[in-house]
Amino acid sequence: MRHHLLALGLLAGVANAEPVQLEELQLQREFPVTQMPSGHLSGLAMCGEALWAVSDRDDDRLYQLHQEDDLLRAEAETFVAPEPPESTLPWGLRMRNWAAGLVRGGKLDFEGLSCDTQGNRYLISETRAAVLQVASNGSTEWLNLPGAVVRQARASGMLLHFNQGFEGIAVDPAGERLWLAAEQRRRGLAVLHRRGSSWRCTGGCVLTSEGGDEPSPAALGGQMAARDFSGLAYFGEKLFTLERQSHRICRRALGDGVAELCWSFADEALREPRRYAQDYGMAEALWIDKEGAWIGLDNGEQPRGDGEQRPIVWRFAAPRGGWSRRS
Repeated sequence: MRHHLLALGLLAGVANAEPVQLEELQLQREFPVTQMPSGHLSGLAMCGEALWAVSDRDDDRLYQLHQEDDLLRAEAETFVAPEPPESTLPWGLRMRNWAAGLVRGGKLDFEGLSCDTQGNRYLISETRAAVLQVASNGSTEWLNLPGAVVRQARASGMLLHFNQGFEGIAVDPAGERLWLAAEQRRRGLAVLHRRGSSWRCTGGCVLTSEGGDEPSPAALGGQMAARDFSGLAYFGEKLFTLERQSHRICRRALGDGVAELCWSFADEALREPRRYAQDYGMAEALWIDKEGAWIGLDNGEQPRGDGEQRPIVWRFAAPRGGWSRRS
């Protein structure tokens, strides 16, 4: 088994850490996704027995993914999102988001997906810094989030730049706790708790915030790049962050977001047939379960080394000893 040397900051906010050897996750299956015309797969969630996906170019649909041999066939479920709540982002960012939505489509820019055991799906809108709940019957509502989430995130250095907002979302099975991941410059985690029909920050909204750069895997040249979060998942009373540029998954404590253990998927992702011409990562969607991890790629319709240009979903086996092991 090969390993990469990757920089791992074990304490939030530590910009320089000694490199450590990470265990490589083992790829079990690879699935191109068909009948997802907008592409740009940006979120995954296993809701009950069904795997669901979302595209950041679609404001009105989710996709149930059906396995058919070596493919995942996307079946659209449409919904109508109500008018989103008034954005608490500053005017300049709102205008840039509005203009980008006109050009590329996807004004709401759904960048993450999670679900609870009641069948509710939760989508994070990066452009609105808001969460849409889609019930199992297709009804929709925007969660009543406190304005303190954005205020505290910005005070911690997050959500300051265009296209670097909330990129991931995770909800506990009971639908009582919700976590949001800010993408980069600075990246961070926020947490909210449900109180009746609204959500509140308990003891502060921000769990952790950190900036700085770290090296990409050697196969990408090892150049320094901004630390990032591109996906978020909840499993076994832990958070799991998808860290796109460093090609790893990290398990983090619920209480403070500190990284406890990380695993790399760089060996499999960066094999020549799977390589893209771009020198940055494509992984944007994450779901964790007992047996393994689902990782979805937003390749922006760009072809990789073997010519495949459809969205890709990988299924990795759980690490030796499981996701909850101590070391």
